[in-house]
Amino acid sequence: MTSTWKNKLYFGDNLDIMRNHIADESVDLIYLDPPFNSKASYNVLFGEANGTQSAAQITAFEDTWHWGHESEQSYLELVTQGPKRLADLIQAFRSFLGTNDMMAYLVMMAIRLVEMHRVLKATGSIYLHCDPTASHYLKLLLDAVFGAEQFLNEIVWYYGPKATQRSISFQRKHDIIFYYAKRQGKHIFTPLLQDYSKGSLAERETRYKYEDECGKYRLTTRRRTDGTKYRAKVYLKEGVVMTDVWEIPIINSTAKERLGYPTQKPEALLERIIKASSNEGDIVMDPFCGCGTTIVVAERFNRRWIGIDITHLAITLMKQRLQDTFGPYLSSYEVIGDPKDLQGARALAEQDRYQFEWWALGKVGARPAQDKKKGADSGIDGFVYFIDDNSGKAKTIVVSVKSGHVTVSQIRDLKGVLERENAAIGVFITLQEPTNPMMEEAAASGFYEPEFFHGKFPKVQILTIEEILNGKQIEYPRKDTGVTFKKASRKGKESERTSLF
Repeated sequence: MTSTWKNKLYFGDNLDIMRNHIADESVDLIYLDPPFNSKASYNVLFGEANGTQSAAQITAFEDTWHWGHESEQSYLELVTQGPKRLADLIQAFRSFLGTNDMMAYLVMMAIRLVEMHRVLKATGSIYLHCDPTASHYLKLLLDAVFGAEQFLNEIVWYYGPKATQRSISFQRKHDIIFYYAKRQGKHIFTPLLQDYSKGSLAERETRYKYEDECGKYRLTTRRRTDGTKYRAKVYLKEGVVMTDVWEIPIINSTAKERLGYPTQKPEALLERIIKASSNEGDIVMDPFCGCGTTIVVAERFNRRWIGIDITHLAITLMKQRLQDTFGPYLSSYEVIGDPKDLQGARALAEQDRYQFEWWALGKVGARPAQDKKKGADSGIDGFVYFIDDNSGKAKTIVVSVKSGHVTVSQIRDLKGVLERENAAIGVFITLQEPTNPMMEEAAASGFYEPEFFHGKFPKVQILTIEEILNGKQIEYPRKDTGVTFKKASRKGKESERTSLF
């Protein structure tokens, strides 16, 4: 693996990032699980400190696109500058669909698939994960961008047995993954084996009746080039070559792997894709990274990786998941697009105050408290939980984030919230410098003094973004840091695990 390489986690629009940061033919494998234009809003569910599921839900993304100026601009670019096959197809789509939400979604996907084709190496492959909402259109887009001759498989992910009641159609139990090569015949592919069926294995076991140090075998007659015959050993294989139907269960609600992200896919699914279509040291990219399953599996199997997501909620979750999973064995990586200084923080706040809020909460280890786009403002933007005694009951820190003008009345409001919520500590995060009256009001609140810890912790704390960027954190007892996002289970890397034996 290249010693100078740093894995990369990008915050931002994947179209801009691919165009401005990813070089031609530099990626070995792309997996993408884009939202499906199902007109749904996906929520992140957070775990509480006691392991129960939180009632708070945050909109991770709304997978609905509407035709507008951006869609029109992308359509014009595809028609005038895109590959001819794609330009013809996009025009046919528009003639058939008109300028509706589905057309906006397809334009969004088409212009990004062009960039994915550009960054993929000649030996590379792409796996596009989709459901029936738009799969038929996406297959045509892939044919137009990569070429129908580069199609390799329509993989059926059968995730069985959980059922939802439907009265007008059959139960849906699978997703589709389209597998294309950049240059079929040159692409990396390692056949994977799957277990024999019980009946088939029993039958084979009876046929392979001999055994030596290499395993069970049977004797068969072979013919040499000169026509003479000889007896040869045929060993029982470990399994049969994997088919294009993959039976992998969804992540159940109690699994350690589950993090609460709405579209989280099983690591076993990505393990098959990464093992089959990349080698150690290859670069794996996921342009719709979500909670980071692709990059976690890539890290485990010693691939280099690039993850991209458009929300700071996802970026924070991925950073914590990587740390929880690999700890000191985590490879070096950099976050690009994350504000690194006060100017960058101000720019993010001006661009999108929700993203700024999520970023600021992530910097202090807090999880968002509520979906700001829905409902009334409760005065709480985030929570941190901690345990500082033997009861196992979590104490609460409430966090308020402000990106605009701040006054002493906001500190008084925070003190009211503190009392209402029966919280141990209140934290006020501000982009602007606090006034002297604000500092005095906070100081007048006194201290939180835990029974089983030495020391005192300010009851109301004011942290500026500049201080946070310089490493300052919330002061509270750290016997057991609180649950923000649900922690990933520690599994380590493949090389780390196998070395133990």
